[in-house]
Amino acid sequence: MKISTYTKRALLGGAISLAIILSGTFLLGKLSGYEAKILIRNSLTGMNTLCNTIALASATILALLLTLLGISSSSKSKLKKDHYRHILQIAKLDTFVFVAAVITFLIFNLPITESESVPYNWFNFVYYISLGISSILSSLLIMVVLMLYNTIVNIIKIVGLGILDHPLVSKEEDEE
Repeated sequence: MKISTYTKRALLGGAISLAIILSGTFLLGKLSGYEAKILIRNSLTGMNTLCNTIALASATILALLLTLLGISSSSKSKLKKDHYRHILQIAKLDTFVFVAAVITFLIFNLPITESESVPYNWFNFVYYISLGISSILSSLLIMVVLMLYNTIVNIIKIVGLGILDHPLVSKEEDEE
């Protein structure tokens, strides 16, 4: 599938945000298993809140995409299929982010820090994995929002400002 310029920009934005978020992880340095266990225990509430927020945002964005489709279909200008493919890409990525956030929320609710049978050296692994997952989820949500922003800007230009020579406006409109 061909990736549009708008999607490439959103991918770049997501990659930059992921690099910034993960750089904070490396600034912490190497942790002992006991330190990682304490950090996991202290950060679980924040990670759960993050997953809840991402799931809520994703569900809201899916609902807003329906409104966007309504506006697109009622437009005077006939829009190209690329516009609808872009909305489909947003919906697919957003659905993936929603499912991943809910699954991650459930995993973060496992009482791993209460277990005495888990060796301390595993907590380093669990801590860095949890930071990685939350960083990736945050970056994916940033990508979805950037993709949605590009789509909204295009709709404003086409529907609100009446720009007829926009790349997403079908040329059939000119013939009529």
